[in-house]
Amino acid sequence: MHRLGVKTAWAVEFGVDDFSKFVLQEFRKENFPEDLFVFSKKPVRKVTVSLSFPDDRAFIAYYDQGAMIQTALKGLTTKTARIVVVPSLFYGSGLQAGYLAVQAKKMEIFMDGNNSSQITIQDPKIRSALKMVRFYSPNSTEARRITQMDNLEKAAKMLGEFCQTAIIKDGRNGAYCCDNGKIYFEPAIRVKCVDTTGAGDCFNAGFLKAWLAGKEIQECLKWGNITGGLSTTKPGANNYHLSAAEIEKMIARRVK
Repeated sequence: MHRLGVKTAWAVEFGVDDFSKFVLQEFRKENFPEDLFVFSKKPVRKVTVSLSFPDDRAFIAYYDQGAMIQTALKGLTTKTARIVVVPSLFYGSGLQAGYLAVQAKKMEIFMDGNNSSQITIQDPKIRSALKMVRFYSPNSTEARRITQMDNLEKAAKMLGEFCQTAIIKDGRNGAYCCDNGKIYFEPAIRVKCVDTTGAGDCFNAGFLKAWLAGKEIQECLKWGNITGGLSTTKPGANNYHLSAAEIEKMIARRVK
């Protein structure tokens, strides 16, 4: 999002370990704003091994005990934004506390669907969480699991009964969206895929860049698909240096 020109802040805790130092160094290379960074005097290692396959990916992670929720809540109480991005399906008392701060400042929540547990929409805690967010953006596997539906259009419509805008990312097949009860679909771009790691996060960044600029939902899906698609053409999640100008040119060419 920062590379696409969105004014962005990240509520994150860094420790004294080498992993924290490496990530901090990479963000400083990008001139990323540090106003919500929290620096701890202990190790805060967050190590993830990515297993990337042509149609899916998996992660094995180790996290030190940190102050993740406290760091996020501090960010919510000290800053104001149009949109707050939650990087995974989150529910319970932590979300409820954050939602109060979001409501008070008239902000909205964009929640990714990343979650490995076997939870479904029948769980009252999940329904309650989705009602607190403006956007919910799972991938196709996550959407099918939580709705227990194979048809993604129907799954989007079901999710859209609880949040205003449900987006389902289906990789090379494109993306579905249910916004205020209306269904949208946008096909993916054709690319030579090298590594799918982070493609869903890049989709989210592209979609939000367009939405924050006031573009219609169909156009937002285009931005999401292009951003996510291009990110898969190089190894790693961040090695394709996206720019808003490049995406705009691609959209203009497709329209012609």
